[in-house]
Order: sequence, then structure tokens, then C-alpha cells
Amino acid sequence: MSVGTSRAPGVQDLVRARTDHGGPGDLGSLGLDPDELPDGLVVADETGHVICFNAAAARITAVPAADALGAPLEHALPLEDLEGRRWWQLTDPYGGLAIRVGQPERNLLLPGGREVLVSARYVRTARTGPVRRVVVSLRDTEARRRTERSHAELIATVAHELRSPLTSVKGFTATLLAKWERFTDDQKKLMLETVDADANRVTRLIAELLDISRIDSGRLELRRQPVDIGAAVGRHIQAHVASGQDADRFLVRVQQPLPDCWADPDKIDQVLSNLLENAVRHGEGTVTIEVAPSSSPRERGGAETAVTVSDEGPGIPEESMGRVFTRFWRGSKRGGTGLGLYIVKGIVEAHGGTITVGRAFGGGAQFRFTLPVGAPAYLQ
Repeated sequence: MSVGTSRAPGVQDLVRARTDHGGPGDLGSLGLDPDELPDGLVVADETGHVICFNAAAARITAVPAADALGAPLEHALPLEDLEGRRWWQLTDPYGGLAIRVGQPERNLLLPGGREVLVSARYVRTARTGPVRRVVVSLRDTEARRRTERSHAELIATVAHELRSPLTSVKGFTATLLAKWERFTDDQKKLMLETVDADANRVTRLIAELLDISRIDSGRLELRRQPVDIGAAVGRHIQAHVASGQDADRFLVRVQQPLPDCWADPDKIDQVLSNLLENAVRHGEGTVTIEVAPSSSPRERGGAETAVTVSDEGPGIPEESMGRVFTRFWRGSKRGGTGLGLYIVKGIVEAHGGTITVGRAFGGGAQFRFTLPVGAPAYLQ
């Protein structure tokens, strides 16, 4: 049975490799100092006394290494489970079934109620022989708490964003079903158009959630093909004009010739749509879109295409620029989930590109993203 499957890889494997060869468990033969490990590491010998207590363990437990070394394991790590039971008495690593190989990672409590993630491995001289080493891994729970808070915020935001359109859809459909004959055709059409718009809003939100899931798990799939960035920008501007925006509000500059750009056209449309919608909704004045070969190719080689979208509005406060691409950031109170720019960054980086935010010459916000150009390696 493996332990600590969600933890930093290799810590217990390194210790096991060392202790299985009869060494003192200090990882010295591997050229690795236990204090260099990112997780807390505690090793007890066959008598149950601590022979290794690294710097991370001292930081997590607030127990000085000098006090822990040589002490019984249950004294150096006075752990309790969430029900208040003494952990070492409960698990009895040196007794009990001889086929046990360790304890999976779980939440335990230190004195004072501080929560830590603990996993353990029992190293034996033979398959069912006596325990010669108990190797304990410790992790702070703060990273997990941050993840849980982020998930809770996401759920709360989604619930809030879904409530309004679904209430509208339910209300209008129930009204139409109950009182169909009382409404004129124009009234029915208006209600159905509202239902359609709200259904589209729900669909967009679900698509955003799926994108976030794929980005966070590294499973965002790209279907690369040649993309004409200039033509894609033109399509999006035409859509804004068709929806009522003044054509004179947009200024497009495309520097020719552009190198071939291989990307996922649907994903690039998503990036352009989000950036242009932000500029139109939150910015003011002329929205300028520039497409040009990158003037500073990356050190790793290969040219890039750079796309810059800027407006003449109030811009983004300097203190907020570091949070623009995080979840739930909103530039104003004009609606939106605050997920769009997080998704945009994920899409651009999945293509191997970069995206930055700054202040435009006219004082407004300026977003610039780059995409590597040329056919992918498997087509060359």
C-alpha cells in the first residue's frame, strides 16, 4: 500500500531506500539533507525514539529539533485524531498486525488544536518482521485550506449567477403555461426572447466552469490549425457593431505580413471575445486592437504573434493589476462572474503563450497576449 498519494513525490521513497539498506536514515548517502525536503520528515528507530526531525517538521510542529531528537515518538509528536484519541496508542506502529505497512494520509491535531496532514510508513526487516523504522511525513494544511476556500467561493459564485437566470426562466415559462391566452403575440415573443437570453447565460456559465476544470487539471485540449488572427478580430468587431456598437469606436491595426499561427480557433475566439467585451463594457472611448509579429522573440527560439487590446477608460488601478487574472476578479460592478480573464490566461498559456496587463497610452487598460507561431512539431 502506498501512502501520501497527494504529497510531494519521493520523500518517503528516498527514506525507504536509505533505511532498507541498513543506514542511519539521514539520507546522507543520497547527497540529500533532510532539511532540504519540502515536507516535515520524522524517523523513529526500532525502539520508538526519534532519530531524524527535519527543519520542516520543526516549523510545522513548533517543536525544536533538539527537543525531538532522542525522544519517544509519541512525545515528539503528541498527535490526536479529530475525536481526541491519542494517535500512537490507537495505531500502535510497533505492535499489532505484522502485515501493516503504514498509515494513509489523514488530518490529525497537534497540541493547541493545530491541524496537520500525517502519513506514515513502517519499515520492517522482513515482510512480517518487526518494525525497524517508522517514517512519518507531515504537511501543513494551509494549502489545502486555500484550495477548499477557493472551491467554496466558486460554488457560491456559481449558485448566485445561476439563481437569477433560472428564476427568470421558471417565472416566464410558468406564466406562459398558466395564462397563454391572455398575452398578445408581441408579449409572448418578448417573454420567450428573455427566456432564450437567460438560457444562453446559463450555458455560458456552465462552459466557463468546464473550462476552469480543464485548466486546473491540465486537461485543456487544443485542436491546432492555421488561424488568421486579423480575420478573427474583424469577425468579433462586426459582431459588436451588429449588436449596436458604433463602428467608429473600434480601431484595428494589423501589421503585415504576419507569420503563420497554429492555434485552436475556437479557443482564440474565446480569448478575443472576452478581451473585446471587457474593453467595450468596462472601458471608454476608442478600443484599439493591434496585431503584429512579436518584436522580442523568446530566448527558447521561435517568433510570436502579439495581440494588444486597449481602451481609453479609467484603466485598472495599479494595486489591482496583480489580481486581474485570478478567479472572481471584477474590474467594476457591471456584472460578470469574474472568471473570464482567469480562463483567458489558462487558454493563452496552454498554447505556450503569455498574457500581460498594463496601462494604455490613452490611460485605459491594455491587455497584450502572444502566441508562438509556426506549425507544431508533429507536423514538421
